[in-house]
Amino acid sequence: MAIMITDECINCGACEPECPNNAIYEGGVEWAISDGTTVSGEYILESGEAVDVSSKHNPGSDDYYFIVPDKCTECVGFHEEPQCAAVCPVDCCVPDPERVESKETLLARKERLHL
Repeated sequence: MAIMITDECINCGACEPECPNNAIYEGGVEWAISDGTTVSGEYILESGEAVDVSSKHNPGSDDYYFIVPDKCTECVGFHEEPQCAAVCPVDCCVPDPERVESKETLLARKERLHL
């Protein structure tokens, strides 16, 4: 499952540099699949929509940091645990119950993002 940031976020920014997929963004910031990854061309989002990897998408939150589920691998293949959760001082980086994914799915996403 992807990790999500709850509205208890204090906007400290500790999580953002820890993400190996650049899946964490400050509130109000547009995001792209290509940010911090080596993927190019077209990418199929979780919704099934095909997008150009450099196209900008609306922020997941305007008020606090957010994680793009299409880029989150829970740090599988990089670290033993999600690094955002490990460094969060208020424990607001938590598993998203709406996005339960297997380790294999997360590893496949890692491979797509980092060719």
